[in-house]
Amino acid sequence: MRVAITGGTGFVGSHLASRFPSTDVAIVSRRSGTPIDDVDALARAFEGCDAIAHCAGINRELGEQTFDRVHVQGTAAVLEAARRAGVRKIVLLSFLRARPGTGSAYHESKWAAEELVRSSGMEYTILKAGMIYGHGDHLVDHLSRTIQTIPLFASVGLREKTISPIPVDELVGVVVAALGTGLRNQTVAVRGGETLLLSEAARRVARVLDRRLTIVPLPVAFHSVLAQFTEWTMKVPLLAKAQARMLAEGVTDAAMPAAELPDELRPRLPFNEVQIRAALPEAGGFHWRDLRISGSR
Repeated sequence: MRVAITGGTGFVGSHLASRFPSTDVAIVSRRSGTPIDDVDALARAFEGCDAIAHCAGINRELGEQTFDRVHVQGTAAVLEAARRAGVRKIVLLSFLRARPGTGSAYHESKWAAEELVRSSGMEYTILKAGMIYGHGDHLVDHLSRTIQTIPLFASVGLREKTISPIPVDELVGVVVAALGTGLRNQTVAVRGGETLLLSEAARRVARVLDRRLTIVPLPVAFHSVLAQFTEWTMKVPLLAKAQARMLAEGVTDAAMPAAELPDELRPRLPFNEVQIRAALPEAGGFHWRDLRISGSR
């Protein structure tokens, strides 16, 4: 089976690509020179592929890279290119809480992408995934670097909601199954094997780093302002506005429609020391080079 992976140089896409021989994978990304909304370029990239893993996505808008252009227009282009290339199946990586009528452009654009896939006439699987972590992620990366910069963590909301983090290797296992014969024409929820508060996740990362950590509960409004500030000032924001919204409402319960995974595909691993160590970036906190004004890449 030959597979095309959109967002193939990103976090999930790169982990997924490593599961296949390089000769069986077509990597599609802006870095590889294929814009996500260029139907002709996409159709050429999809030639000879049996299935597409559509993993391309953004968590903040920057210039022309808007949620609508990447998630909605990009998905429409991928579907049209797939038809031209004769691809038989698409697997869409969506978000656990994607749904209409939220007032969040991230949530609504992910939902719109789902609807395009469901109505495409192609064989499909939609994976509504929760918070994914692993080497190169935002969760453990940002928690560990924050803790090494300042031993203070602000929990999101005075009544914090839960998350169910998924190790990227377990998520990739579900994608691989869906690319084959599994989960045909289904929308399914993908959660991790443990449900906990983000503040508890931060405590566990701090213990692995052998650092003391103080947890301070702060209202959602604070995190919304922080998210806007870090989107303006950081190359990779400490917290994006879409992420602040996710954490404020929790990342455990799936928005409908979403069936449960078959038992044999369900992620099981807890957010423990072994998984945290595997996901840790190089030691060090945030630095001036992380700011957009620094000019470094």
